[in-house]
Amino acid sequence: MAHCVVPEAEAILDKEFPVLDKGFIRLVDYMGGDERVVQSARVSYGEGTKSYREDAGLIDYLLRNRHTSPFEQISLTFHVKMPIFIARQWIRHRMARLNEISGRYSVMKDDFYVPGPEDVALQSTDNKQGRAETVIEPAKVERVRSFLGEGQKHAYTEYTSLIDQGIAREIARINLPLSLYTEIYWNIDLHNLFHFLELRLGAHAQKEIRLYAQTLLEITKKVVPRCCESFEKHLLGGMNFSKEEFAELKKRLGQGGESGLTGKALERFEEKLRSGENHS
Repeated sequence: MAHCVVPEAEAILDKEFPVLDKGFIRLVDYMGGDERVVQSARVSYGEGTKSYREDAGLIDYLLRNRHTSPFEQISLTFHVKMPIFIARQWIRHRMARLNEISGRYSVMKDDFYVPGPEDVALQSTDNKQGRAETVIEPAKVERVRSFLGEGQKHAYTEYTSLIDQGIAREIARINLPLSLYTEIYWNIDLHNLFHFLELRLGAHAQKEIRLYAQTLLEITKKVVPRCCESFEKHLLGGMNFSKEEFAELKKRLGQGGESGLTGKALERFEEKLRSGENHS
């Protein structure tokens, strides 16, 4: 199996893609590309044995039918700078390898996240973990942002004061807020990266981590464009059906008439859905 070099990925290695006010994502390294997925699935001994269209069709088939092993052959390493409250959500995805900057060994930088005016919101009344879309008066928004900024400044001033007094870094850091930026190196295979993106690009994910997920996807497209195209089509833009929902869908589609499916057409529709693990 030949070593995979992807020119588009090589062109962005170590380039910073900004996220939020002070964050970024960098692609540090990668192993494999679209061809590696195809080679792994076919256990191929050479390149060019199939056409582009056939390769793309195979990737579609693998992704729709949840044949995950070939996607696990692809590995990507990212350098990510993000607020600690985002990092705590990030590490909930445990199928990756990461190393984070340590406040025990390093003096933390004076980098804090302050939400932009458009992101200051009230608590949602129907979503316990989300924000409402109600517009807040500008004066109140600025008071909130000023309050957050002053609290961050005060916490960092106390932190540096303790450092200057010779207090251990692991003690001095204790009162630093969740808005402080941290940095990680994050290595993950493509299968688990797609799972991360599927969840963190969802409407229920916090906006700030959605922005990181969107940037991750754009970077990943440079490494595996065909895989990402299939991901967006079948997973990100797809839909799962329960047994009961699938039965109701068949019932409604089989009602006949001009818009209904009958006979062979309904059988083909059912076969198509089942072949994709009920993904559209």
